[in-house]
Amino acid sequence: MSAPCFDTVILSDLHLGSEVSRAQAALAMLQDSCFRRLILLGDIFCDLNFRRLKKEHWQFLSYIRKLSNPKRRVEVVWVEGNHDQGLSQVMSHLVGVEVYQEYEWSFRGIRHLAIHGHQFDRFTINNVALTRFLTTFFLAVQKLDSRRQDAVRLLERLDTKWLRLTSKVANGALAHARERQAQRVFCGHTHEPMRQEEDGIEYFNTGCWTQPKATYVTIDEEGVQLREYSERIDDRYSGEERGDLVAAAADFTDRAGLREDAKYESVPG
Repeated sequence: MSAPCFDTVILSDLHLGSEVSRAQAALAMLQDSCFRRLILLGDIFCDLNFRRLKKEHWQFLSYIRKLSNPKRRVEVVWVEGNHDQGLSQVMSHLVGVEVYQEYEWSFRGIRHLAIHGHQFDRFTINNVALTRFLTTFFLAVQKLDSRRQDAVRLLERLDTKWLRLTSKVANGALAHARERQAQRVFCGHTHEPMRQEEDGIEYFNTGCWTQPKATYVTIDEEGVQLREYSERIDDRYSGEERGDLVAAAADFTDRAGLREDAKYESVPG
């Protein structure tokens, strides 16, 4: 039985370069899905340090570049997150997709709006130095806890709850959607999947791909669905495919005029 074909698939907070990024699972989900539009809703990278990108991270980016080929007839949209800042021109050249601050589209007469969500997180905006320190600390913990990642995921959840990001981003997004006269608004940033409705406006958070239960959003004629991808992904790639990963990384950096170990600074959050 063929997979259902969605109008739109939205995923966010993959954090390529992080020890807890589930890039291989995200790639498997996309390869097993049929869709007309893919929205990468921010924080696809962790900290824009290309030296941290692993083979499966390059494989994910290579697949995005393939999807963006006009022959595929798939619209690929990248919405910038706070971890992606400063990479818009590089990404446009690297994977052939346009990068937006926010993205609007209509489906079945309903106006949709996608924005990463850090814009509604005043802590991140007002405490750049502290958030940079927290990002550095977080990466250090990842290295120490590189096998099970229990400490990393616990810190991530505590950080989200402590800052009450879930409600802050939801309320800010709903207000923003009301100003833009959108009926549905989609965010990431908080790493907490959720749905909320207020005054006829629907808010959805896509969750993240750094937790064991990765989540994403699909949109079709039946509406919006928050979906969980929990399949355990083993090493799917043959030796030949692993060689292709290295070639893909070299090709990426050559096309962009970058060294593979190039480091790009951004505002962490």
